[in-house]
Amino acid sequence: MHKLFMTLVVAAASAAGGIAGAAEIKVLTAGAFKPVVVAEVAAFERQTGHRVIVENDTAGALLRRIRAGEAFDLAVLTEAGAKELAGTGLVDPAATAPVAKVGIGVAVKQGAPLPDIGTPEAFQQALLAARSVAMIDPAAGGSSGIYLAGLFEKMGIAQQVRAKAVLVPGGLTATRLVNGEADLAVQQMSELVIVPGVVLVGPLPPAIQNYTVYSAVTSARTADRAAVRQFMVVLQGAPVRAGLAARGIEAP
Repeated sequence: MHKLFMTLVVAAASAAGGIAGAAEIKVLTAGAFKPVVVAEVAAFERQTGHRVIVENDTAGALLRRIRAGEAFDLAVLTEAGAKELAGTGLVDPAATAPVAKVGIGVAVKQGAPLPDIGTPEAFQQALLAARSVAMIDPAAGGSSGIYLAGLFEKMGIAQQVRAKAVLVPGGLTATRLVNGEADLAVQQMSELVIVPGVVLVGPLPPAIQNYTVYSAVTSARTADRAAVRQFMVVLQGAPVRAGLAARGIEAP
């Protein structure tokens, strides 16, 4: 089914005007959606002849890089970030679309006891009982780190968590479980489930859950608009959406 979908993508692009020769597409993506982008690159390159270069960073850092004038063709960042860029002339508002939403979850090292996180009170107790907690450094601009810092303030445990926090500037907080630096990792679920040797305990309770919606935006200065459009079609396609749940991601 996926191969057929890719073939249809190529045929549809050709019917719409196609591209003359292969293009090189630079994709900037927030870490939560990186596994989805990377998983599609090889098949897309085989089917189209284009080359896709993927770079990832925190959502905040991507926004700063784009505002500073970094060249790119397609970026996947938070919906808020996409809206912030909409009036700058740096992206094409007509070529922007939501691609996913991701909630925050908790993970432990494989073999460790699974803490109760079923209610906000239970989650709070799990944090306080842990020796150390890995999370994205809010100062790095990661959406989960920023939200959690605010949540811990509201819960009245910011000082206690700060004292035991293992702050990760970007990437996968669950690696700190594997190397023994932390007992709990709290991050967007799509970034927890891809780390070997780690078990996803589950999502945060609904009352304190925070979903981040991710949107794909096209650079207003891309020279390969048709090729970028092809890749956008893939990211929004049924085969990709059908596999989102296994990656800890939901359709937008």
